[in-house]
Amino acid sequence: MPVINRIAGLADEMTQWRQYLHTIPELEMECYKTAAFIAERLREFGVDEVHEGIGVTGIVAIINGQGDGPTIGLRADMDALPIEEATGLDYASTHPGNMHACGHDGHTTMLLGAAKYLTETRNFSGRVALIFQPGEEGPGGAKIMVEEGFLDRFDIGEVYGIHNVPDLPEGEFHTRAGPIMAAVDTFHIYIDGVGGHGAMPEETRDPVIAACGIGQAIQTIISRNVPSLQQAVVSLTQIHTGTANNVIPAEAYLNGTIRTFDKTVQEMVHRRLDEIAQSVATGYGVTARLEIEVGYPSTVNAADQTAFAADVARELVGAENVDANTQPVAGAEDFAFMLEQRPGAYLFMGQGPSAGLHHPAYNFNDAVAPYGASFFARLVETAQPAKAAK
Repeated sequence: MPVINRIAGLADEMTQWRQYLHTIPELEMECYKTAAFIAERLREFGVDEVHEGIGVTGIVAIINGQGDGPTIGLRADMDALPIEEATGLDYASTHPGNMHACGHDGHTTMLLGAAKYLTETRNFSGRVALIFQPGEEGPGGAKIMVEEGFLDRFDIGEVYGIHNVPDLPEGEFHTRAGPIMAAVDTFHIYIDGVGGHGAMPEETRDPVIAACGIGQAIQTIISRNVPSLQQAVVSLTQIHTGTANNVIPAEAYLNGTIRTFDKTVQEMVHRRLDEIAQSVATGYGVTARLEIEVGYPSTVNAADQTAFAADVARELVGAENVDANTQPVAGAEDFAFMLEQRPGAYLFMGQGPSAGLHHPAYNFNDAVAPYGASFFARLVETAQPAKAAK
């Protein structure tokens, strides 16, 4: 599979960048060392502008092409996860309890490789905005950056991003128009009853039995309320109650996750959770209160930009290595906030056999970084070709 020759020549350097980033994983918005390394590399490359401190530690760097034109945005996430690394690598995390278990060190490296190539060649018109974003794993750094107005500030017209996928063949690209990743919400159900002695349940209003009933009834939301040709997930993941074998507690707590791809389905799931919690609680003589934390929205690719990105990938790796109608996945991604504001596309890129994402033995495959960097570079050169000299 071909990559751009100049980027292929950067492979060893890109590996060094990635493996250094792997040693300094940082969490959420606190990516200070990572951002400093990125900014230093960008200035070495000679990019035209480096804007730091966007969304706490985010960076937007600008590369000017030949002549006027639009600004295309390329995004990489750069935060890590609170996981103790178990790879045994000689470049393993030096920050105990933190590791790059999702490949954001690789995503950052791919964008740095594209940045170096595009700065050297400038074989495009308009501008490229390189977006290095913190906080994808939880706080929603993309949302924070969007709310700070960076898309308008830098006049970014389209946005594109890539995520590596373990066990997908090296260099394959998968994408789809429309929803490609799910919206994610979290539900909390608080049940209040009347506690008492376990030997005298008739004197109580048992929240444990109510919790079991609510948990069972929640399982019907998908099977009985979601249209059969649509997708959604409701998973009850926690039940907490009680302190001793002979005490019926006064309270119980249920918690879980909601994954949806359609706003109408999302609203229905929220409504049914409340209806079930209230009605089942009433039946058991207790009260229930539902709280829902609305998280990342569904990641929705624009049709035209997705078709274009797939064509660029086909030119790079061959049509047989591109799936432009992949199945959506129930994971969530805060790049969705950028796609709510600008047209663009999110793509999955194979990294070959690997431990799974968020696994303590995961490691990004350095061999695939040139594919991602080449894709970003070709995307820019194809979308905004340099204007012929007069």
